[in-house]
Amino acid sequence: MNVTVTPLGLGGAQLGNLYHAISDKTAFETVERAWEEGIRYFDTAPHYGLGLSERRLGAALSRYPREEFVLSSKVGRVLEPNPGGAGQRDTEIFDVPADYRRRWDFTREGVLRSLDDSLTRLGLDRVDIVYVHDPDDHFSDVVQGALPALVRLREEGVIGAVGVGMNQTAMLAEFIRKSDLDAVMIAGRYTLLSQPALDELFPLCEERGISVMAAGVYNGGILATQTPGTKYDYADAPAELVEKTKRIAAVCARHGVALPQAAIALPAMHPAVATVVFGAENAAQVTANVVRSRAKIPAVMWQDLISEGLLPPEVVFS
Repeated sequence: MNVTVTPLGLGGAQLGNLYHAISDKTAFETVERAWEEGIRYFDTAPHYGLGLSERRLGAALSRYPREEFVLSSKVGRVLEPNPGGAGQRDTEIFDVPADYRRRWDFTREGVLRSLDDSLTRLGLDRVDIVYVHDPDDHFSDVVQGALPALVRLREEGVIGAVGVGMNQTAMLAEFIRKSDLDAVMIAGRYTLLSQPALDELFPLCEERGISVMAAGVYNGGILATQTPGTKYDYADAPAELVEKTKRIAAVCARHGVALPQAAIALPAMHPAVATVVFGAENAAQVTANVVRSRAKIPAVMWQDLISEGLLPPEVVFS
């Protein structure tokens, strides 16, 4: 991949009012703190707050030298005006007005339009990495339309890298086999609670030199605090998963490690992972995540988690 990312990246979902609204000032301060903490990789998408995340992130980054940071956005959902949405709220998990609606479009024309619209919202001249976003039900359209269009843009020097971002591993592996990818963003599938990326995806990425961006490391919130949260992958966490998380937290605590520290450390240790991308809804959360990432995790803790059946033996740790 002809793009270099920092070990930590800031994800932009919260900048798009994920779950609840934050102010423009808070969003700006969040990006500013990430910069102060040395983060130079920022990810966003049209999906996040119907373009709000892109607008906020672009405005916040405009004060910094463009050559000093890496920016990624996504294609697949084209935003269109929604005249009937006046006075309504977005029907997805973002607290924003329904002034626009999402339309799936993985054609070449849709990709070009989506990217052009993203640049307008960002107010920047380019994005470095473009991911095809959540194409679970559109495999053929992506292989035939979206990815060839992005590869062409990369060859022309318009973008630096081409990727796919999903919360499943099997189809990501198929995209790697069928297309010329530089990177994949895998959300929530290599975490303390879910590791299917170990089976096929990570070995394939290592074999082909494809960079992995590990996102969703807190599985939507359940791993974000020492006491397990109530959300898993953006839905209510099943009771048995909460109980398993408590057991993991207890093992971590025996070794002086907080649950969120372990949640960041696990994906960061794998050689296929280039960066761990986390979200934050304020500056304090950015700093907290950076501090967590610096924790020293004893190898015996991972061994204990494996021996107690809480992690598979294939987990990579050092």
